[in-house]
Amino acid sequence: MSTLSTQQLNIDIGGKSVCSQLDLKLIPGQIWGVLGRNGVGKTTLIHTLAGLRDTSAGHIQLNQDDLSSLSRKQIAQKIGLLLQHVEDPFPATVLETVVSGRHPHIANWQWESRDDYQLAQQALTQVDMADMAQRQVNQLSGGERQRVALATLITQNPAIFLLDEPNSHLDLHHQSSLLSWICHYTQQQQRVLLMSLHDINLAAKYCTHILLLLGDGEYLAGTKEDMLTEQQLEKTFHHPVRQHRIGQTHIYIPD
Repeated sequence: MSTLSTQQLNIDIGGKSVCSQLDLKLIPGQIWGVLGRNGVGKTTLIHTLAGLRDTSAGHIQLNQDDLSSLSRKQIAQKIGLLLQHVEDPFPATVLETVVSGRHPHIANWQWESRDDYQLAQQALTQVDMADMAQRQVNQLSGGERQRVALATLITQNPAIFLLDEPNSHLDLHHQSSLLSWICHYTQQQQRVLLMSLHDINLAAKYCTHILLLLGDGEYLAGTKEDMLTEQQLEKTFHHPVRQHRIGQTHIYIPD
């Protein structure tokens, strides 16, 4: 089992503070949702936690190691990143793209094994793309390409999932089925999941913990019960949000 933690983390971009002195510990079984206004820095935060950007101050630790001391391959063996926008510079089939998720676990100059391809096929089945395994990725719709990206991440089999808007481009059915699956998998397999979301109701349904980015480096973090209140959400989005209860479910509607 792996953990990802920050100590007094500062992230700045373009003269703007994303977070200041962020102390966070992501432990196995937890599902974190990151909420905030457009442009507040959700994507920047996720890229920094994945080791793609330098911090302004503070530390990020993967287990007991400082993230900056690890190679990209060592990081990729533990942390899987789903980008919000995926580009395909080279022609490849869906299956070839998905099996590339095994590359962090393969020695230099080693070819993918039969087991690697089996994992890729299983992942494609999980995201409802098995019948498109031989399709060229540049022929896919945005939603289909997003499902291929998620299948690649599943094939990578990381201990920590960092997902940037995982529901983007997905229709209602695949939003529900894929988020339900990966959240169930996270808790069943004792993995860590942190994902940025725009939809408060998705965060309320799937997350156990919430990180609210308020702007100017301010943040709030805690259980979803403590974070998803009308007062906290209005502070986050600069707009009134009303909480309603339907049976055992809370829903959130802009006022």
